[in-house]
Amino acid sequence: MAHTRQEKMEAFGRLLDIMDDLRAGCPWDRKQTMETLRPLTIEETYELGDAILDQDLPEVKNEIGDILLHMVFYAKIGEEKEAFDMADVLESIAEKLIHRHPHIYGDTVAEDEETVKANWESLKLKEGKKSVLEGVPKSLPAMVKATRIQEKARGAGFDWDESSQVLAKMEEELAELKAEIAAKDAKKMENEFGDLLFSMINVARFLKIDPESALERTNKKFIKRFQFMEDQAKKADKALADYSLIELEVFWQAAKGEE
Repeated sequence: MAHTRQEKMEAFGRLLDIMDDLRAGCPWDRKQTMETLRPLTIEETYELGDAILDQDLPEVKNEIGDILLHMVFYAKIGEEKEAFDMADVLESIAEKLIHRHPHIYGDTVAEDEETVKANWESLKLKEGKKSVLEGVPKSLPAMVKATRIQEKARGAGFDWDESSQVLAKMEEELAELKAEIAAKDAKKMENEFGDLLFSMINVARFLKIDPESALERTNKKFIKRFQFMEDQAKKADKALADYSLIELEVFWQAAKGEE
């Protein structure tokens, strides 16, 4: 059952009040800083990502709450530093959204997603950014960072026209990696492997596949199949190392059949 706007506002106000109480009375909450919260926030974000991949909506709700708590916590610390409070945070993002959506709040025309993205990056440059890539956080995991770099480059007009071109580039990078493997040049192998990964992420983007999510789903699938193999080995009082690769392949195919 959907809540009314008033009920939503009251629930958010309650969270703000609880944050005030915790900051004033709880030794742990009183001790926290933005720096100590940062790694916890990152962990909570990954937990939300797991819940989304598992399509566990009750857990998604819980993890959104955990992240929202962190946002309220940061705003409270900002208020204590007399730098900003939650109202400043909300007003700031509201103004940014209005400014960067002139096709909604102005007279700009944007009838597709790509035009919206291009307008967004153009507006950011007008706001003083020297490069469209400045908005990519330095601490992002490399795969996520590569995806964001490519998306922003596309928004600036630098991209391939067709998926066939991206596939051809991936095949080219694979051939270059094979050449360096044959030459046994460790440094160049690493460079070419990075280029291959970057090109594969580009392919995923063209196919509208999130490479991070795709890889994580494969991780989960591998773990499930591997643990099935371990269970089969335990039933025979053996370890996986006691089996030949041919025997293990039988287990693997059985694990796939279980799915």
